[in-house]
Amino acid sequence: MNQKPEMKVTIAGVELKNPVMTSSGTFGSGQEYSEFIDLSKLGAVVTKGVSNVPWEGNPTPRIAETPSGMLNAIGLQNPGMEVFIKRDLPFLKKYDTKIVVNVCGHTEKEYLEVVDRLSDEPADFLEINISCPNVKEGGIAFGQDPKAVEKITAEVKKHAKQPVIMKLSPNVTDIRIMAKAAEAGGADAVSLINTITGMKIDIDRRKFALANKTGGLSGPAVKPVAVRMVYEASHAVKIPVIGMGGIADASDAVEFLLAGASAVSVGTASFANPYAAVEIADGIREYMIKYQFEKIQDLVGAVG
Repeated sequence: MNQKPEMKVTIAGVELKNPVMTSSGTFGSGQEYSEFIDLSKLGAVVTKGVSNVPWEGNPTPRIAETPSGMLNAIGLQNPGMEVFIKRDLPFLKKYDTKIVVNVCGHTEKEYLEVVDRLSDEPADFLEINISCPNVKEGGIAFGQDPKAVEKITAEVKKHAKQPVIMKLSPNVTDIRIMAKAAEAGGADAVSLINTITGMKIDIDRRKFALANKTGGLSGPAVKPVAVRMVYEASHAVKIPVIGMGGIADASDAVEFLLAGASAVSVGTASFANPYAAVEIADGIREYMIKYQFEKIQDLVGAVG
């Protein structure tokens, strides 16, 4: 048996050395994690959300632990696209990995400003965040209305020089409708799931655990929902699906691949284990050797 199975995957014409990337908002732009792991061992680094101007984010407290997961209501705090282009992109270019820039905005105009500004920058993909559940305006409305999903996708595609990944919200009745809307708008791929809207109350203080009241639930608690939605989306569209949601080890990642994901994204697990993404890439390789899979594509969608 081939002890070096083919780990490469191609998404929208861009080749990744393996199917493991990081999830936006859990990895910064890679600098902090580079002290622990070699970023070149990842298929791609997905940056924290980048907006046209600096965003302060939500008031604190904005993180709360929950059983098998966490709630966050950071509110997409970031220093804006100019700082990102000057500081973070040059850092990431030092590594042999693909760069996925997550783009956020309150309005269509704000999204397009970032997309235009990045057109001549060394980003390999743009991931358009139309689904963040803890920003009070904008994104959530886009992500829950199929007509809005199709329209914002089409507008971004008119401006984007890089392949476009639309990041879908799980806070919808039927994920297949949203995936089809993104495909109809011209998306090159979709990524899902983003966090599920949740709430926690401190019963001793009789107050909300988060200043924002609600936040996005992530971690192992959401994985069964995520696997189901990735399965549904991948069977509804012909474009690649990037699966995420509670992936903590290689067996979780393989589950997503078998469900139909062409690649996977590791998020909350990196907080507890900064080596998680690299360990998961190694674990997928070991799984392929054990079960005699020659290439990743043989795994993708291998269950009904």
